[in-house]
Amino acid sequence: MSSPILPRPRHLVAFGPHGGAHTVAVRAGISMAVPLIVLWLTDHLDLSLYAAFGAFTALYGRNHSHLPRLRMQSLAAAILVSAVVIGTTVGTFEAREWIVVPVVAAVAALVTIISDAADLHPPGALFATFAVAACASVPSTPGSIGLALAVSLASAALSLAIGVIGFAHPSARLRPRSTFSISFRDAIARPERVSTIARLVAGILIAGLVPTLAGIGHPYWAMVAVVAALSGPDATARLVRAGHRILGTVVGLGLAALIFAIDLPTAATIAVVVALQMTAELFIGRNYGLTMVFVTPLALCMIELAHAVDGGALIADRFVETLFGAVIGIALTLLWRSRSSTIVDA
Repeated sequence: MSSPILPRPRHLVAFGPHGGAHTVAVRAGISMAVPLIVLWLTDHLDLSLYAAFGAFTALYGRNHSHLPRLRMQSLAAAILVSAVVIGTTVGTFEAREWIVVPVVAAVAALVTIISDAADLHPPGALFATFAVAACASVPSTPGSIGLALAVSLASAALSLAIGVIGFAHPSARLRPRSTFSISFRDAIARPERVSTIARLVAGILIAGLVPTLAGIGHPYWAMVAVVAALSGPDATARLVRAGHRILGTVVGLGLAALIFAIDLPTAATIAVVVALQMTAELFIGRNYGLTMVFVTPLALCMIELAHAVDGGALIADRFVETLFGAVIGIALTLLWRSRSSTIVDA
């Protein structure tokens, strides 16, 4: 029977299956660790943001066998590297804080269509919009665009290589074969998909423009939060994700405060970033709120690696903007209803 769209407490604390998450966590950890260590040893940690987004390639296709995963990750790599280049290009403009908002909205709409057509996993435009918005927030020069392309591309290529290493083992050939294909048929023709994209664009514009007008630092966190909140397959799932985003961020900010208080050396910070990335991957398929406990300090530590920051101000901005973005997601979910706004109560 159908039930109201408002989630029940059990939806917030429900856990999905483990699903072999440890192998994905190892791939993600290595994909993140190697570029960061190389940049650290060559004294180029200021480029670590570009490397991190390239390394997100490893997060795609976790349930696919090796060759279909390679094809899916290749598409994801193209999306992520393009997002880094777009964001860095926006960062060359003086009015980047205004330009980035419609650019992120456009990228989110396009990547959502591509994600639907290719049935990407994880689905949606969260990582791409995060890459565009974060890279655009850093003042850049035309020369930075080439560096961003090279670093993100190299990092993504490493992730692709790591993803297929296991295929050399004989047991890999005994695994059930999965498939990967791309079809744009009905990707935007269905009314509910048009509504989903329109709601997403509206949410990004609101979440980006209001903090920018108010002069709050790091307004891209609000845009990322609203994309995360609106990425669920139905209204109940979107409300659950918004709740997870808020609660997980609050706890994660406490963990971030502890990490900042220790004042770790660079090598230790890199180790913490890799550990947080791996831990997040262990839980992303099980409970999004718990995942955010680790993703939140991960994001803040990445910023600290690339640039000197005021940890207290960073934590305050993250809280305010995540809360604002999630609330916008909740409001749009409740006000912008469709026929898919119910769940089946088992």
